[in-house]
Amino acid sequence: MSAIWYECKVKYRKFDEATAAHKVKTEPFLVDAISYTEAESRITEEMVAYISEGEEIKITNIKVANYAEIHPFENTDRWFKSRVSLIAFDEESGKERKTNMYLLVQANDVKEAYENTVTTMKDTMGEYTIPAVSESPIMDVFPYFSGEEEDVERLKTFTALKDSVPAVNTIEEKTAMEDSFATDEEE
Repeated sequence: MSAIWYECKVKYRKFDEATAAHKVKTEPFLVDAISYTEAESRITEEMVAYISEGEEIKITNIKVANYAEIHPFENTDRWFKSRVSLIAFDEESGKERKTNMYLLVQANDVKEAYENTVTTMKDTMGEYTIPAVSESPIMDVFPYFSGEEEDVERLKTFTALKDSVPAVNTIEEKTAMEDSFATDEEE
C-alpha cells in the first residue's frame, strides 16, 4: 500500500491501565492524506475513538513521514520501521549502488518484524538487504479510503489485520530449532 503518509503528534489525556489514572501523553500517529490540512482534519476525526467525551486533543506536530509502504500483519500489536537497501549495479562505474527505502511493518518483536519485511519483499525482482529493523513509536495507522466499493473491502481487510489479537506462540523454541536444522540437512 503506497501513499503520502503524515506523522501527526497528538497530545491528549490517555487512561493508563497500570496506574488506573488518566495521564497527558504525546504520541505519534500516521495518517494517509494529500495535504497538511487534510492530515490535521483526519487525525482530529480519528482521535475521537481515543479520547473521553468532553476531552480535547492538541496536535503538536505534523510532518511528512518517509515510509514507502505500510504493511499490517495478523496477530500483531506493534509497528516497526524496516530499512531496506535496494542494490543496483552501475555498469558505467562498475560499482554497486544502494538506495534506501523505509517500510512500516506490523509485528510483535524485532525478529518477527524482520521476517515480515522479508515476506513483504519476496516478490521483489532486484537484490536487497535489510540493514536495520527498529521499533517505531507510531501508535496507530489511519489509511485513507474513499468509500467506493473496492475501498470498503480494502478497509475491512486493513482494519482486521491491524486490530487482530496477537497469537501466543506455543511451539517450543528448541523443537523449532531442531525442525529447522532437520530441513537444512535434508536439502
